[in-house]
Amino acid sequence: MSRVDDTGERGCPKCGHTETEIDDIATTGSGLSKYFDIQNRKFTVVSCTNCGYAELYKGGSSGNMVDLFLG
Repeated sequence: MSRVDDTGERGCPKCGHTETEIDDIATTGSGLSKYFDIQNRKFTVVSCTNCGYAELYKGGSSGNMVDLFLG
């Protein structure tokens, strides 16, 4: 769900800002991967440069993630 302002621009769902940063993170799962600290789960993080609101997406990075974040 993205916010649409008076000019029809789409942006951050929280503040409406349209600039983002994209980062990748890896985390451990549960069970043996947690015990051995094996980071087998990958996520792409898209965050608003204005307010810091962020969304996580499973898998590797792609240019389409910004389109999902901004609407």
